[in-house]
Amino acid sequence: MKNYDVVVIGSGPAGEGAAMQSAKAGQQTAIIDMSPQLGGECLQRGTIPSKALRHSIQRYLEARSNPLVKGHFANRELDFPEMMRAARKVIDREAALKLTHYERNRVDVFNGRARLTSAHDIEIATTGDNPPPQGTIEKISADAIVIATGSRPYRPSEVPFDDRIVDSDSILDLAFTPRSLTIYGAGVIGCEYASIFKGLGIKVTLVNHRAKLLEFLDDEIIDALSYHLREQGVIIKHSEEYAKIERQGDDILLHLKSGKLVKSDTLLWANGRSGNTKNLFGFESPIRIDHRGQIEKNEDFQTALPHIYAVGDVSGPPALASAAFNQGRFAALHIEHKSASENLVKNIPTGIYTNPEISSLGKTERELTELKIPYEVGQAHFRNIARAQITGQTAGLLKILFHRETLEILGIHCFGDQASEIIHIGQAIMAQPAPHNSVGWFVEATFNYPTMAEAYRVAALNGLNRL
Repeated sequence: MKNYDVVVIGSGPAGEGAAMQSAKAGQQTAIIDMSPQLGGECLQRGTIPSKALRHSIQRYLEARSNPLVKGHFANRELDFPEMMRAARKVIDREAALKLTHYERNRVDVFNGRARLTSAHDIEIATTGDNPPPQGTIEKISADAIVIATGSRPYRPSEVPFDDRIVDSDSILDLAFTPRSLTIYGAGVIGCEYASIFKGLGIKVTLVNHRAKLLEFLDDEIIDALSYHLREQGVIIKHSEEYAKIERQGDDILLHLKSGKLVKSDTLLWANGRSGNTKNLFGFESPIRIDHRGQIEKNEDFQTALPHIYAVGDVSGPPALASAAFNQGRFAALHIEHKSASENLVKNIPTGIYTNPEISSLGKTERELTELKIPYEVGQAHFRNIARAQITGQTAGLLKILFHRETLEILGIHCFGDQASEIIHIGQAIMAQPAPHNSVGWFVEATFNYPTMAEAYRVAALNGLNRL
């Protein structure tokens, strides 16, 4: 039985971060994944395919609205399976690139289902065609183990999933383009798919069991998202819970507890995710797993067995690919040095790929008000930014929240085209120690013109003029 310094289970962003950091530090490292293609749920079923699909739709819509060429698109209908085939090409290229990175850094790659048989021993039931033959068991051991098995869509037993009642994994395998789609669950995934399928010209109904969309966001951003989704034609039903789901031929009937009935030819169940921990432990372990399959860990991502770490979606929120990658790096650094910089896992920006995009960092106005922190607001509406006028992407705003007395940046919220890119300029300044994390920096800096980055100067001046 071969022993490794570090074994990582799962090759998504969290597993990749842990394995690459360990290998760079000279640790003898192995990574295990069930799929022959590395990259985990993020690459195979989550972030990459959905964003590749979104990008294709966005470029099509931009071209169709261009007065120079719009006539050429008049009779062209978008085909969902065709667009997914294009997205698969991106997946294949990314998977091949990741394998090259592991080989270059001498990380041993195992294809199979991992199961811990003791605190240090791991069995791998091979699932692919690589040696040893399929169905055999390979055994390895490790001084430290990083669990990065990710998550999967939550599937209640009473929901009759099939070819038309799907989750966020199986929707990517649709063999047809729906005429109408009901999305039950208006979290990040639900809102993103509402934008994607509405871009395909599909009738979309978004059912939300809460009173507002994405309540963790700033209220102004929530209102903007709701407005633009409705403006695009998405029907939103708030404060609704499902009672039962029926299928009548090709029609799906979603019965709500309020007595309402929503009819469509496809239903996407997007109400939560579960950690991939089933059958992971084959011994009596003190490691605790909650009802959603998420592993309990401390602030250093250590489980009840300190040499076993849990990172990424399997360890709970924030369930972001960017956060997961850094959590994996944090765990690897902690294994090596018994400590790691908290900057890796703190102040993580959100990136939500609706149309338009959303990104935020820090406190919301609601939170600052509850904390009784004196703050001011600076805003830049994209319609007043030259670059947005040029691109035609004028819907959106950048919002900076800062302390009235110290001018420290307390929160940044962006809604609009390229929001997930724009946020990083503010993130870099916000992360500086006082007094360099001041909103005044944006006034003193010179931004290229015309750029979307210029919105920071406009927002800063707007806020400072209120003092």
